[in-house]
Amino acid sequence: MTEFSVWAPDATRVRLRLAGDTDHEMHTAADGWWQVDVPDAGPDYSFLLNDDETPLPDPRSPWQPAGVHGPSRRYDHAAYAWSDSAWTGRQLPGSILYEMHIGTFTPDGTFDAAIDRLDHLVSLGVDLIELLPINAFNGEHNWGYDGVCWYAPHEPYGGPDGLKRFVDAAHARGLGVILDVVYNHFGPSGAYAPQFGPYLAEQSNSWGRSVNLDGPHSDEVRRYIIDSVLMWLRDYHVDGLRLDAVHALPDTRAIPLLEELAIEVESLSTHLGRPLSLIAESDLNDPRLITPREAGGFGLHAQWNDDAHHALHTLLTGERQGYYGDFGSLETLSDVLTGGFFHAGTWSSFRNRHHGRPLDSRVPGHRLVAYLQNHDQIGNRATGDRISASLSPSLLRVGAVLLLTAPFTPMLFMGEEWAASTPWQFFTSHPEPELATAVRNGRRREFASHGWPEGDVPDPQDPETFVRSRLDWAELDKPEHASMLSFYQRLIALRRSSSDLSDPRMHEVSVQHGDQFLVMRRGDTLVVANFAGRGQGVSLPGVARRVLLATGEGVTVMRDRIQLPAETAAIVAL
Repeated sequence: MTEFSVWAPDATRVRLRLAGDTDHEMHTAADGWWQVDVPDAGPDYSFLLNDDETPLPDPRSPWQPAGVHGPSRRYDHAAYAWSDSAWTGRQLPGSILYEMHIGTFTPDGTFDAAIDRLDHLVSLGVDLIELLPINAFNGEHNWGYDGVCWYAPHEPYGGPDGLKRFVDAAHARGLGVILDVVYNHFGPSGAYAPQFGPYLAEQSNSWGRSVNLDGPHSDEVRRYIIDSVLMWLRDYHVDGLRLDAVHALPDTRAIPLLEELAIEVESLSTHLGRPLSLIAESDLNDPRLITPREAGGFGLHAQWNDDAHHALHTLLTGERQGYYGDFGSLETLSDVLTGGFFHAGTWSSFRNRHHGRPLDSRVPGHRLVAYLQNHDQIGNRATGDRISASLSPSLLRVGAVLLLTAPFTPMLFMGEEWAASTPWQFFTSHPEPELATAVRNGRRREFASHGWPEGDVPDPQDPETFVRSRLDWAELDKPEHASMLSFYQRLIALRRSSSDLSDPRMHEVSVQHGDQFLVMRRGDTLVVANFAGRGQGVSLPGVARRVLLATGEGVTVMRDRIQLPAETAAIVAL
């Protein structure tokens, strides 16, 4: 006997359809749930609401082998033979993250193909792989933020078993896995859950209608999200989740969903005996997200820190447009390195208002995820150009040094470690012509308003836009790329071996700066960066014993003074 159930609180009739168009009337249970037990049921099923004859996939479908519009398929999580019983997890503090998009990480774009490249990540020295969203969306390829099945891994990537093989293989190599998950909206095609019940609120965000977290029937909607979170962590053995755009989760309830998630995940972590991390993406600069619940916060483990990116990016590139307007000075970078946020109740010219709130000086820096590049900061540029397309290799190394010696949790974007020349552009594969046209025109209008000619903006629907965004692994055979990779490996190894450089105490960081140079003190270790196009001498706050790592040749130390060539950084032991 197989039990089928679905939540449809407003329906007057619900039927289960099995293969061969065999329908079974379902019966009402408690709180808007419908249920039926069927003997000898096949694997594929769908539901029919009221008297409509249109079969709909299960909102909690674990598997969509025929795509998001097809029937759901039952999946037995207990049937997979895991080999990671010795895995004890990977905590976020002290770790280095590596952001990866399965579809463009390899030419084949599958979980299994990515497994073949995991040894590269081991040799690089990262600890946690952060996968861009992998839940099912309509079409073959997409960034993943148009997902509509919040329980089902995307079939073209390899489906449920493919994801499990990937996580299992990562754990075998000592690598943890974090999933990027999207609970703030449904994608524009194949979102059938809202037909079953009030999953959506009246208000909207940038991507469509918001999710109903605090209105009537919101208890079950919240449970829908919480159960999805617990499933990824428990049934797929992943080590954490990155929660997309939590500022787009309107929630007025006394216990916010984010706090409820932290409570449930802590309970699961205790049961499983391994650390589980929740990382928020938020543009609010609100310390409550990462403040422990005992201190009145939500209790999440970390949040992305765009201020760190903006401070580094503007200083290295000279760009000042849009939200970069308040950044670009050494003072700004100093504020970020010592305080976490730049906008901490300060004026934001981009928003035309004050923004953010200061972090308590006792908050450890590992609760802030910092990056020189990520999928948004590359892909949301008009042409998807990486920072390596505009910076010299020497300045790229300077940026890497500052990222990986700061008191934060650093994250790399795939290919960054070898200065990949391939862009990472915005790509979609919507089968519906009207939706494809809307996405294409919307993208062009967006960048036209910023002065970009329409012809310069890649067509998201053009298959070549997707192909261009794939990593070119053959670049590793070229000296300039191999040299950059070697530098990243040595830099990461130094960070791992130095307690000074992994120390998350922001209040222990001190920074001094002058004419295009910066000195950051990390215990008995100094990080000195010369951004100028000329060599210059810099006074040190102590007597240097030796240079631990330099980004280029020609660095010389004379007791309490260091001579740095143009666009060079050095890590010095006192």
